[in-house]
Order: sequence, then structure tokens, then C-alpha cells
Amino acid sequence: MSRGRRWAAGAAIALGALIVAGGLWLRSARGFSADAKPTALEAWLAGLARHLALPSGVNQARDPVPPTAANLEAASRHFAAHCALCHNNNGDGKTMLGRNLYPQPPDLRGAGTQHKSDGALFYSIRNGIRMSGMPAWPDDSPEEIWALVTLIRHLPQQTAAERAAMKPYNPKTIFKEPVM
Repeated sequence: MSRGRRWAAGAAIALGALIVAGGLWLRSARGFSADAKPTALEAWLAGLARHLALPSGVNQARDPVPPTAANLEAASRHFAAHCALCHNNNGDGKTMLGRNLYPQPPDLRGAGTQHKSDGALFYSIRNGIRMSGMPAWPDDSPEEIWALVTLIRHLPQQTAAERAAMKPYNPKTIFKEPVM
């Protein structure tokens, strides 16, 4: 057998092995079901892809909005009206809509979000996250988005009174059961 044919045969065998492995992996992950918990490999690859997708210099951007009571109140109203449907007023992501998204919204109070840079949070809000339920918000002003970053940083310390003050700004629904 010639060198070229050996290489082609080896490549065909490797490709076949990848296809079989991919099929077994999809089967173990319950295919593309939105209610299946992602495998560790899938979660790692998704995180890596999001990290690599950030443009150069984004992580160096710092939130210019101070966490004053007025700024947090304005951001809370905006968050309740536009973000809480998926993320919940407290940021835990446990809403009717959030539970049925894939990937599910992260707990914004948790380390996975709180350890992201201000710039990465701003970029994710402004541009959305491809292949997830996170939409882009290109019409919000930079000041509004930075205020949301300030609020996200505040969520781990949010009080019950602050959450209650957000409720009037939550979207209304035609359904009898609460969305959140």
C-alpha cells in the first residue's frame, strides 16, 4: 500500500472513530434536549468558547457607575422590566422561562458570574450570548448597561426590601399563574 493510501486509510479510521465517539457522547447527553444537564465536557467547551469570543481588551474595562442607592434603584427597575423574566429579581435564574432555556441562565450571584470582569459582563449584556437564550441589548445606553453591571455586583447583598421594590416593574402576563 502506498504512503498516500495509508494516510487516507488512517484519516478515514480516525474520522470514523470521531463520528462513533460523537454519537455515543450525544446519546449520553440525551441528544440536543434542552432539559438535559450538560456533560462536563460540554460545559467546559461552552465556557472556553465564551472566553475565547471576547474581543481583546474587554476584560480591562471597569464599571464607571458607583453603587449609590439611586443608581441601584434605577438599575433594579430596568433589570426587573427587562432581565428578571429569565434571571429573576434576585438573579438566581429560577423562573418558569429560565428553567426551560438551554443553557439555563446562570445564578448571577454565584462565583461563575461574580468572578467575570466588569467588561465581560458589559459585553455579554450588550451583545448577548450566541446559542443561548441571552439576547443582545444594543439599544440600551452604555450608562444603562454599566448600571446593570453595578446591580449584578450588588445581587449577593440584595435585601428582601430591594427585591420587593422591583416587583411593580416586572412584566405582566395574561396567564393566571405567576411567571416568576
